[in-house]
Amino acid sequence: MKIPYAKPGTSIENKTGAWRTERPAIEKKKCIKCGMCERYCPDGCIEIFPDGADVDYDYCKGCGTCANVCPVKCILMVPEEK
Repeated sequence: MKIPYAKPGTSIENKTGAWRTERPAIEKKKCIKCGMCERYCPDGCIEIFPDGADVDYDYCKGCGTCANVCPVKCILMVPEEK
């Protein structure tokens, strides 16, 4: 008897940020573009642009690592807006 299994997916197909309770809010004027948040984000959902860091909220789980490693504290964890 063959048991049916669900097809595996990738995180690109399965957006993983829907269950967070807090989200990072970035004060772009304070951002020094050091890349610490991008480097330490466990989900790889932060990218540095010329105007500062930006978060892909489709995949951010709200862990707060980015806020903890930011040397200028321009990332604040705020309640998720549903």
